[in-house]
Amino acid sequence: MKEAKAEGLRWLRQAENDLAYASLGFREEFFAQVCFQAQQICEKALKAIHFGQLQKRVVFGHSLVQLSAELPLVGDLREELAVLDQYYIPTRYPNGLPGALPYEVYTRKQAEQALEVSQRVIELARRALSDQ
Repeated sequence: MKEAKAEGLRWLRQAENDLAYASLGFREEFFAQVCFQAQQICEKALKAIHFGQLQKRVVFGHSLVQLSAELPLVGDLREELAVLDQYYIPTRYPNGLPGALPYEVYTRKQAEQALEVSQRVIELARRALSDQ
């Protein structure tokens, strides 16, 4: 049990550090990169719950919707997580969006909303890991 919580906390700490980095990117208006980082932050925070609370030894996958499927505490965020799943690939590659480049397409509003969701998911992970 102690090992599981420690591993969950490791993933959570990395998610928190990534959130600090994404906040810098937001201030500098790197909105596509912030959207991608938000997806990654949520992935790490959800995996923190899988490791730390559910005591899983291995957690596969990158889909936030799938990672949240067995976590009832995430229920009200599933729609927002589905949006962030859409930021996994097209935010990073020049051929990810037809006829456009990611840095030209993603907006301040999208990045701001993505950061808000990541903060909420980190809070959920903090609560989940502190309840043990």
